[in-house]
Amino acid sequence: MTSAPISRERVVILGASDKPERYAHQAQQLLARHGHEVIPVHPRLSEIEGTPVVADLSQVVGPVDTVTMYVGPAISNGLVEKLIALKPRRVIFNPGTENPALSVHLQAAGIAVEEACTLVLLHTGQF
Repeated sequence: MTSAPISRERVVILGASDKPERYAHQAQQLLARHGHEVIPVHPRLSEIEGTPVVADLSQVVGPVDTVTMYVGPAISNGLVEKLIALKPRRVIFNPGTENPALSVHLQAAGIAVEEACTLVLLHTGQF
């Protein structure tokens, strides 16, 4: 019996963190362990455990499968155009980052929206 091939995704982590206790940091580690390419985004960090960090969504080059959100509406409200321009297949709003107004804009642009925990999705094989 052959197992299904692992689907490797390019995942942008919006609100990445270099603090191990933060869920964004844990998600970055788990995504990498699952074979996904991670692109951390944070305005003041240059790298997290050897992975280069981009300061702004507009600096992400190439196709993106998933954006996983670790910033609340106070920040994400100003990112509508940049997220739409990025054209990810989906955006995951982790607990505490939900933004109904942004979700409407993303869905209108053909981007799937999911309110879920990236860590749980990875641990349960639903990512």
